[in-house]
Amino acid sequence: FSLVLSLGATKDMGKMLGGDEEKDPDAAKKEEERQEALRQEEEERKAKYAKMEAEREVMRQGIRDKYGIKKKEEKEAEAQAALEANAEGSLTRPKKAIPPGCGDEEEEEEESILDTVIKYLPGPLQDMFKK
Repeated sequence: FSLVLSLGATKDMGKMLGGDEEKDPDAAKKEEERQEALRQEEEERKAKYAKMEAEREVMRQGIRDKYGIKKKEEKEAEAQAALEANAEGSLTRPKKAIPPGCGDEEEEEEESILDTVIKYLPGPLQDMFKK
């Protein structure tokens, strides 16, 4: 009994130490079958998740229709269409929108603020800023 055990142990030890492993004549065929099985499982998994995502998208679309919500892509397309409609017939690029209160008036406000600050400074400092 101990002799059989020791023979098996030395045989395994030889493999672990980098000795010659037994060559399986069908090893290549088995590996190919294993790879094919993995590919098939991966395709099935992808199909399953694609189906689940399609079902989710149908549900999302139902919610969008119910509440009048638009997809991000639809919003971007509408914004682009609006820009193109505004620029239609124009030979130049579209003008940038300037918010109200910006422009020449802003400079006048800055000057009046600066004048207000200068009024509250002591006399010698006022003279420095006025020059």
